[in-house]
Amino acid sequence: MSAHPAPVPVRRRDPGHTVVAATTAFVATVVGLIFLAWLVLFITKGRFLKHPFERILSSYSQRTVTVAGDFNLYFDPIAIRFKAEGISVSNPTWASKPNLFQASLVDARIETFHLILGEKILDWLTLRDGAIDAEWDAKHEHNTWTFGQPTTKGQPFRMPLIRKASVTGTTVRFRDPMMFLSTDIGFQDINGVNNTVANNIRFSGDGTIRKEPFTVFGQQTSPNQLIAGGGNQFELHVHSPRTFIDVAGTLPAATQIEGADLSVAARGRNMRDLFDLIGVAVPDTRTYRLRAHMMKSGDEYRFTRLTGMYGNSDLAGWVTVALPPPARGGSARPNITADLSSRFVDIVDIGPFIGYNPTALATQGATAAATTQHKGDGVPRILPDAPLRADAIKGFDAKVTYRIKDIKQPYTPISNILLGLNLDHSLLKLSPLNFDVAGGHLDSDISIDARRPAVFTDYDIRLSPTPMGTLLKRFGVDQAGTTGTIKARIKMTGTGDTVRQSLATSNGRIAIILPKGTFWTKYVQLAEFDLGVFVQRLFQKQLKKPVEINCGLIGFTVRDGIAAADPILIDTTGNVMTAKGGFSFKDESLSFAFRADAKKFSLFSGQSPVGINGHFAAPGISIISPQLLTRAGAAVVLGVVGTPIASLLAFVDPGDAKSAACGPVLAGANAAAQRTSKGDPRKDIGKGKTADVKAEQGKKKILGL
Repeated sequence: MSAHPAPVPVRRRDPGHTVVAATTAFVATVVGLIFLAWLVLFITKGRFLKHPFERILSSYSQRTVTVAGDFNLYFDPIAIRFKAEGISVSNPTWASKPNLFQASLVDARIETFHLILGEKILDWLTLRDGAIDAEWDAKHEHNTWTFGQPTTKGQPFRMPLIRKASVTGTTVRFRDPMMFLSTDIGFQDINGVNNTVANNIRFSGDGTIRKEPFTVFGQQTSPNQLIAGGGNQFELHVHSPRTFIDVAGTLPAATQIEGADLSVAARGRNMRDLFDLIGVAVPDTRTYRLRAHMMKSGDEYRFTRLTGMYGNSDLAGWVTVALPPPARGGSARPNITADLSSRFVDIVDIGPFIGYNPTALATQGATAAATTQHKGDGVPRILPDAPLRADAIKGFDAKVTYRIKDIKQPYTPISNILLGLNLDHSLLKLSPLNFDVAGGHLDSDISIDARRPAVFTDYDIRLSPTPMGTLLKRFGVDQAGTTGTIKARIKMTGTGDTVRQSLATSNGRIAIILPKGTFWTKYVQLAEFDLGVFVQRLFQKQLKKPVEINCGLIGFTVRDGIAAADPILIDTTGNVMTAKGGFSFKDESLSFAFRADAKKFSLFSGQSPVGINGHFAAPGISIISPQLLTRAGAAVVLGVVGTPIASLLAFVDPGDAKSAACGPVLAGANAAAQRTSKGDPRKDIGKGKTADVKAEQGKKKILGL
C-alpha cells in the first residue's frame, strides 16, 4: 500500500503587497509615459505641435495666431523651450494696426515650475525683427494685449521677467487716447559672437503726450553681464520742450525694475509739466531741478532722498506714487503720498500755488505779477484767477505733508509753515494750513469740494493774538510804543473754480479784534484828522505818546462777495473811531468813510470822514471831504459877518463821542449787539448791509448848524 503525497499549501496574497505593487506599476507606467512623451518631444523638438499650437492659442485669445516657419516646443530638460519663426498674433478689429505682435524669430526658455504657479519668467529670450503694437481703445475699456475680448476688460500690461535677452531690429508702438500718449521706440541691432556683445544695447524713439512732443533714448551699458545673467547698467532719457528726465542705475534683469537701484533727475520750467506725464495735477511752479532715488515695490514707485530747488526755494523729502491695477468692476486710482520740507522759501515761489503766473513772477516780480489787468475794464486786480483743474484731480488721490521753516518776503515775518493736503475723490482739504506770523500763530482749514457741479470752498482762518508792533512794523508802527495785540477769524464759503470767483460769491463773516493796549505811529492823528490835538502835541513834543486803545473791532458781514462794515469800531482814551462802507471781492473795489469823534473838547478840529476808495491793487485816500468843505464855507461866512475869531467856531469839536462798551467789541459781535458804555444802542456804526458799502460820509453837527 502506497502513501498519498502531502497536499501543497495554498499561497494567500497579501492585500498590502498587492496595493503597493499596483501603485508601483501605475507610477512606473505614468513616469514611463511622461518620459516617452518627453523623449518624443525632445527628439522631434515638438514640431508636430505647430498646428495644434496655432489652433488652441487662436481659440483661447480670440485672435489669429500663425507660425510661418519652423516651430519648436519641448522640455529641455525641465524648462520649456519655445521657438517660432515668422510668428504673428493679430489685433482686435478696432485697433489701428493689424497685428499685436510679429517677429521673424522668437526663441525662449521658460521656467516650467514658475509657469505652473502663474509666474512668467524667461531665463533668456532672443527676438529678431519684432514689432509690438500696444494700444488702448478710445473709451479706455479694452486694449490689444488683453485676450478674451470683447467680454474681457483691458488689464494693465505686466512685463514678464526676462533674465537675459538678445533683441535686434525690434520696434514697440504704444497708444493711449485717454492719456493723450503716443510713442514709437526702436532697438538698435545687437551683434553677438560667442555669448559676447560688441556694443551697447541702445534704443531710441519719440512720441507725444498731451499734445507735447518728446524724445526718448537710452542704453544698457553692460550687455555682456546681462547675457551672462548679471546686473545691467541702465540709462534712460526723456526730453520734451519743457521737461527733461534722466534715469540711471542697475537693473537686476533685462525687464526687472523690482529691486532696481535707480537715480532719477528731473528739470524743467514748470513742475506741472512733469506730473502731467502720469496724469496727476499739481499747481504751477517756477523753474525746478529735482533728484531722487527710485525703487519699485509692487504697485508703488518710491522716490526717496529727494532734493532740489523750485525757483529760489529748496525742497527735500520723499514721494510715493502708487499705480494699482484696476479693481473688479472699475478702474483703480493712482495715489500720491509725500512728506516734503523746505528750509527757505521765497514768497515769489509760492505765488503759482494759488494761481499767479510763474513766468510773470519770474520776469516782473511779485508786485507786478500780482497786479493783473482784468479783461475788458482795465481795472487792476490782485486776486488770482487761474482755475482749479477740477477735471484733472478727479483721476487720482493724494496725501501730502509740506513743512517750510522760513519765508523770504518784505512784508511781515512768517515761519514754520505746516501744510497738510488730502485729496479724496475730488474733495481737496488743506488742513492744517498753519504758520507763525509776527509773534502770533495762524491756523486754517480750507476745504475745496470739486465733487459738485460748481466747485465749493469752505474757509476757516484763525489768527491768535499777535503783537501789532511786529505785524505792522513795515507800515510805520513803532514796536517800542505799541503793546496792543490783534486776533482775527475768517469764516466764509464760496463757489467757483478760481480764488477770485470763490471770493466773489462768498458768504460769511470777517472779524478782527483789538484788545486793550497801546499803539503808536505818527500817522494815527492824521488818520483821525484831529488837527487841534495833532498841532497841540506837535508843539508840546508829545507826538510820540502812544494811543491808548480800550478795545476795537473791525468786522464785516459778507454776502455774495460784498463785505459790509458790521461794525468797524475802535475805542481809544481820546476818541471813538468808526467807519461805514466796505469792499467788494467781485471787482476788488474799496469804499470806506472813516471818522474819529473826540471824547473831549478840541479846537481846530476838522473831524470829517476820511475816505478810502480805489481798488485792492490801487487804493486811494480822500481827506478833503464834503463835510470838511462845508466847515470851511461856514468859517468864511462867520468871518465875513462876524470877526476872524468867530470863523474858528466852525472847527470846534464839542467832544461828545460816546465810549464803547468793550464786551460786545471783544466778542466780535455784529453791529446790532454793540452798545455805548451807558448801554445805549450805537447808531454811528455800519450795520453790515450790502447797500452801505457805498461809503457814507454822514454829516456831523457843527455847533448846532
